[in-house]
Amino acid sequence: MVKIEKSPVPPESLATEKTKTSGRYNKDDVMAQLNTDFHGKCYLCEINELQTVEVEHLKPHHGTDRDRMFDWNNLFLSCGHCNSVKSDRFGDDILDCCKNEPEACFNQELIDGHVKVTPIKDDVSTLRTAELITECFEKRNTGIRVLECDVRIRALQSTMTVLYRTLEEYSQSQTVKSERTLRGMLNRSYKFAGFTRTYVRLNIERYPELAELVAI
Repeated sequence: MVKIEKSPVPPESLATEKTKTSGRYNKDDVMAQLNTDFHGKCYLCEINELQTVEVEHLKPHHGTDRDRMFDWNNLFLSCGHCNSVKSDRFGDDILDCCKNEPEACFNQELIDGHVKVTPIKDDVSTLRTAELITECFEKRNTGIRVLECDVRIRALQSTMTVLYRTLEEYSQSQTVKSERTLRGMLNRSYKFAGFTRTYVRLNIERYPELAELVAI
């Protein structure tokens, strides 16, 4: 999870759809703007090229709260897997990454093939969000979730392997190619940027020239 700069202007369809008994909060303009704002990534696991795209309500509406249902500030881009993992169990406690800086709240790491999200702060929203992100990669309580978690772990491993290799190349010769690649991978728009940025930030003594790229 990384900070998202979300468009402040709600898509036009939301106001109209809210007045309808069976109005939809996932009309074309909503989906297009969410995809743009969230860089085509699930806001929780940060996988891109989503196979299942869903509108996730940060704060649950329970099917009755129409203000929350159609509130632009409550709509997030999610993959079906993470939306299912989150469900309504986490209530109103999840960190709003459009208003808060997740990287100042927890570190996101891949260690020995498993995701570890370590809280830096001890408030409820930080702790619960760290728990949720971990579950998005590690909750394997059904056969389907085993497969979906494995897909995310493999994709994350592949990304981190490229990062490690590029950092090694950069530390040896600081080529234009390696610097360009790192600038892309450390940009918040990149897949799994919460992990790539955490890694560099935690090892910044080895790559002091990259500090500006991972600044919070």
